[in-house]
Amino acid sequence: MKSDADERREVFIEIMTLGTYAKVTAIDSVTGTEVSVTCPANAPRATMEAAAVSKLEYVLKKSVPE
Repeated sequence: MKSDADERREVFIEIMTLGTYAKVTAIDSVTGTEVSVTCPANAPRATMEAAAVSKLEYVLKKSVPE
């Protein structure tokens, strides 16, 4: 079930290429939570973004008290 906060949530993505690798950072607009993943620089952009967003979702779910 999504809350109103989930519907307003935005994720900011930054991709920095460092040689043959890319550092992909995802930042949650509501909480300011930031995560990074590294991927091959020649990976498709959608794949890089999906990996970072997936990790961000995992970290956000982990931080919610049960």
